[in-house]
Amino acid sequence: MHTTTSRRALLTATLAAAAAGACSAPTNSSPAPAAPARRTTAGSGGPSATPSRAATDPGRDHERERRRIDELIGRMTLDQKIGQLFVMRVYGHSATHPDPADVAANRKDIGVDNAAELIAKYHVGGVMYIRWAHNIRDPHQVAALSNGIQKAALAASVPVPVLLSTDQEYGAVARVGAPATLFPGAMALGAGGSAADARTAARTAGAELAALGIRQDYAPIADVNVNPANPVIGVRSFGADPKAVARLVAAQVEGYQSAGVAATAKHFPGHGDTSVDSHVGLPRITHSRKEWERLDAPPFRAAIEAGIDSIMTAHLLFPALDPADDPATLSRPILTGVLREELGYDGVVVTDSLGMEGVRKKYGDDRVPVLALKAGVDQLLNPPSLSRAFEGVRKAVRAGELDEDRIDRSLRRILELKARRGLFDDPYTSDRAVNRTVGTREHRATADRIAERTTTLITNRGGLLPLSPRRHHDLLVVGVDAAAPSGTGGPPTAVLARTLSGLGFQAEALPTGTGDSPGPSPARIEAAVAAARGRDAVIVATYDIAAGSAQRTLVARLVATGVPVVHLALRGPYDIARLVGRGTEPAASLAAYCWTDVELRAAARVIAGRVTPHGKLPVAVRRADDPSRALYPIGHGLGY
Repeated sequence: MHTTTSRRALLTATLAAAAAGACSAPTNSSPAPAAPARRTTAGSGGPSATPSRAATDPGRDHERERRRIDELIGRMTLDQKIGQLFVMRVYGHSATHPDPADVAANRKDIGVDNAAELIAKYHVGGVMYIRWAHNIRDPHQVAALSNGIQKAALAASVPVPVLLSTDQEYGAVARVGAPATLFPGAMALGAGGSAADARTAARTAGAELAALGIRQDYAPIADVNVNPANPVIGVRSFGADPKAVARLVAAQVEGYQSAGVAATAKHFPGHGDTSVDSHVGLPRITHSRKEWERLDAPPFRAAIEAGIDSIMTAHLLFPALDPADDPATLSRPILTGVLREELGYDGVVVTDSLGMEGVRKKYGDDRVPVLALKAGVDQLLNPPSLSRAFEGVRKAVRAGELDEDRIDRSLRRILELKARRGLFDDPYTSDRAVNRTVGTREHRATADRIAERTTTLITNRGGLLPLSPRRHHDLLVVGVDAAAPSGTGGPPTAVLARTLSGLGFQAEALPTGTGDSPGPSPARIEAAVAAARGRDAVIVATYDIAAGSAQRTLVARLVATGVPVVHLALRGPYDIARLVGRGTEPAASLAAYCWTDVELRAAARVIAGRVTPHGKLPVAVRRADDPSRALYPIGHGLGY
């Protein structure tokens, strides 16, 4: 594959018409060196975790950069300015030659054939990579797509590189899969409790994303998951302790941004105590202002202190911060009053997807982006209809509802972010950068080591664990085969059986359910019970056991065989609460916090005693019969 690169200072190129179209492209370049994180003016004070650019490069002329951005803005038409505020999806693996089905999808969805036409028509400032939009096949393809998008953007009359982004939280949400390195998710890192590990994971992940051309990641999650029934956050959060979450959020901000990738703390003002998924409804947070200060605010304050590049809004009601019946994404009291004025944040504010039902309930798709901008937003993410959203903003400016200076303020923040992340110096990547960075043996080993420190041993009656190949040679692995979040790896029972077999056991996998249908049928339960008889031990993997779930019946029937049963919670650590009592409690129980291969391999090594369990619960596991009482508190975790 031939890739294009440019060492030209693109800001300078925009100042001369002759240079505007000249983007020479020597090959075998690597991403530009990472720029240090921007220091914001958070009110809580304290030393910056990353030095300012002035401190690391005293010769840099900030005033000259400001003037260059001024001149760049001065050359833009109103439509070009508005376009820079949008971050849009586009179908296809190529910027110019997507598959015919993706061309058809683009025509229906956006009115263009491909990413290059999207940029030419709407001048979008960002493109979001999504697996279901067929943007992600393999690392070299993603790099080529990134280069193609940048080439299209830099061929415009006013060339501005595109900020390419994705949702790569790791764990339960990961768009880029193997052969890229997959790290443990947030709650697993919360169980590990190590800021150094969280920082290393983000720095390494950021280096891989940058090598793919992705310079903005919608991570880390800054929500404090105090509600075990939260349907949308859960294991995506670092935990339920605000101070612990804040420490890990700051570490990940430093890690991503030291690798040249803009981190994005989400979802402001806090999505950790909801019982409604904002993708399909409008949640309401009932915390008082004092509770918000204690529970929800600390991770966002920490992110701001760490120099966070962008913060994502939440589509939820928060009456204590704004009594109006509008989601936070559209709330000026929350985004301007609290986030910018009280917390002192001066960076980019990006909406959560504008296609989510939580922000579409009250206003039309042409009005939502206008109201978001009036509230204090800068980037408008993934509107359901780009044409309606774009025209809505244009009409608002022409009618005087939004003045052009307001557009310019957001535009300036976005351009400064692009400059800070090196896009004006070198927006391209290369095959060489992919080969030497993405999914390397060293990176995979780092992910494995971090994962080994996250698995939590919750119970171990009679000292069953660790299992020994001599005493427990013949193993059966049953349970839920949830699809890998990234579309790569798995299935879980096979990964566990394969890893245990590699550690000297004889392990057979027998899946009994899927992520969409975790409860096994009666026939599958009978098959699992029959296969368990005569084994030395059974490992049963569960996935979010609900009241009355057939998963509970499966565990009870396995326990009744008399064969030692080891339980592994694949997602939330709360499953053990559904298994206590009434003959359903397994001899041992562990939490992996996700079902990706890296976490499953670590759990298998803990079960086999190759690794001592170090993880501690970052959330409380409450009794199923009395949620007011903790069955296992935050910090619980056994060892060998």
